[in-house]
Amino acid sequence: MHFAKQLQERKRHLAVLGLGYVGLPLAVRFSEHFSVLGLDQNEEKIASYRDGHDVTEEVGDEALGRASIRYTSDMSQLVQASFIIVAVPTPVHADKTPDLGPVVSASHSVGRYLQRGSVVVYESTVYPGVTEELCRPILEQESGLVCGRDFKIGYSPERINPGDRKHGLEQVTKIVSGCDDEALDSIAQIYGTAIPSIYRATSIKVAEAAKLVENAQRDVNIAFMNELSRAFHRMGIDTKEVVDAMDTKWNALHFRPGLVGGHCIGVDPYYFIYQAEKYGGHAPLVTAARQTNEGMSAFVTGNIVRELIRQKIDVARARIVLFGMTFKGNCPDTRNSRAVDIYRQLQSYGIEPLAVDPHVDAIAFQREFGISLQPLDSIHDADALVFLVAHREYTAWDMTALRAMVHEEESGKPLLVDVKRLFSRADAETAGFAYWGL
Repeated sequence: MHFAKQLQERKRHLAVLGLGYVGLPLAVRFSEHFSVLGLDQNEEKIASYRDGHDVTEEVGDEALGRASIRYTSDMSQLVQASFIIVAVPTPVHADKTPDLGPVVSASHSVGRYLQRGSVVVYESTVYPGVTEELCRPILEQESGLVCGRDFKIGYSPERINPGDRKHGLEQVTKIVSGCDDEALDSIAQIYGTAIPSIYRATSIKVAEAAKLVENAQRDVNIAFMNELSRAFHRMGIDTKEVVDAMDTKWNALHFRPGLVGGHCIGVDPYYFIYQAEKYGGHAPLVTAARQTNEGMSAFVTGNIVRELIRQKIDVARARIVLFGMTFKGNCPDTRNSRAVDIYRQLQSYGIEPLAVDPHVDAIAFQREFGISLQPLDSIHDADALVFLVAHREYTAWDMTALRAMVHEEESGKPLLVDVKRLFSRADAETAGFAYWGL
């Protein structure tokens, strides 16, 4: 297809629709090779990028400042693009069924301005069949063009791991697929200019399914560890000590218990479950894993309250500090955050916890969740320090730093809740803490 030469000569644009944790790294990386158009409906986000500020923390301000990207919220600019990547969110509804609203809306926008000879590649996580059975007809209806003859489509699942600098866009194999061999060749060629390792999936449905199952697999494995943790707590056995011993075997998988949130592992299994049931099947293992992991925030909250009572601390008046409101460490993403769930659950006990997170925009967080974030240096006289995510700022602290944040022992010991096992139990107990961790 002639568009590849046009892109290389910068006569046409490569467009990325959706500039979040997936789209922005793509746009920055592709801008080294092509003329890139970055589109997003969020005007505040567009303004931040134009100012050289990376709100996702995925590429950093320095790399963003070097990138030559034309940012806009005007979808009509898509008329200038011959290679379009759709990277909008695909959340779930309250009943855990897929919410395809964003990808449908994006398809309408792309279709209205789609040009003959162009290629549209979806990166949004969907269940098998969405790209060809839902998105393609919208593109054809809006454009008046015929897929396969006038334009091509493909799918390339995003595999970004937010906050992970070791497994970024350039380090992870990129799965690509196309509606036919010509499309696959073109898509592989374009992605291959920016990403070293390319894997050609045999069909779009295979590529769609691959993304779902890799995250469902992680969800199942983490659920297993969470199930073990809950059982071992009842037995009075330290889960970490058990897992450390188990991991000495050569084929150990090295999973750990924890809170599972975010926009991938906490969501993608529901897309798989939905489509499996749609075809008359069942996914009991994946469903059970979701139920186990969804219940972990309540398990943690219950143990916080129990440990407060054990230390004879007045629960209603307890000064509890939650460290980390994102869904994982070293990223500002609060989508589907289990930390927010724990905050709400503590409120149901009559507790008004304090929340700390240096990676989160306090104004935006207050606007979305109604929760005020406290600065790190304001924490003192606490009854309980609860570490929910492993931000780099927290891992640098020692027991002296933690003791400075809590009250001197009165009726009971201050409580250290260590969900991510950032600190040594022995060190914490020596420092005078009552310790609890997954």
